[in-house]
Amino acid sequence: MRVVIGLLTGFVLLNSASAQQSSAKTVPESMNYMWKMVEKEFTSLADAMPDDKWSFKPTQGAFTEARTFAEQVKHVACGNEAWAKKLRGEKPPERCDLGGPNPAKSKAEIMSYLRDSFAMMDGEIEKTSAENLLSAVKGPYAGDNRLEVLTSALWHASDHYGQLVEYARMNGVVPPASR
Repeated sequence: MRVVIGLLTGFVLLNSASAQQSSAKTVPESMNYMWKMVEKEFTSLADAMPDDKWSFKPTQGAFTEARTFAEQVKHVACGNEAWAKKLRGEKPPERCDLGGPNPAKSKAEIMSYLRDSFAMMDGEIEKTSAENLLSAVKGPYAGDNRLEVLTSALWHASDHYGQLVEYARMNGVVPPASR
């Protein structure tokens, strides 16, 4: 009995140590973990909203200058593109507050732009390391170093996700994350 208990204890300790070692992540893996969750939730919510509801915006209360659902999604896509280009040292799109220069208008076009913008950020997260995390970056939009830019992009998409959840629920759409 002691031998069995000893073997089981050793097995549990060995597996525990192995699990701890395999959970170690690089900086990009750690950042990408949260980014991928936000990306999945945001794109699935945008996709779940019916085409005919993409022009919806609240009208009751203090919503006089609120964006439509489509404008919110396009704004996030433009923001993702802007932060990715800032990290690359490229000129980001202007006027993301108005959706930016991308000509996308339909749900399909905006969804394509959204997915492309998330992919741009995915690429920049992959280029992140402990060595360049605090490297200075220049340009408009929030963040003076790589960490600030990445966390600003994550915050931005999360903030608008919360707004879009409300828009969806006002239209009888249960967000995929809540199903």
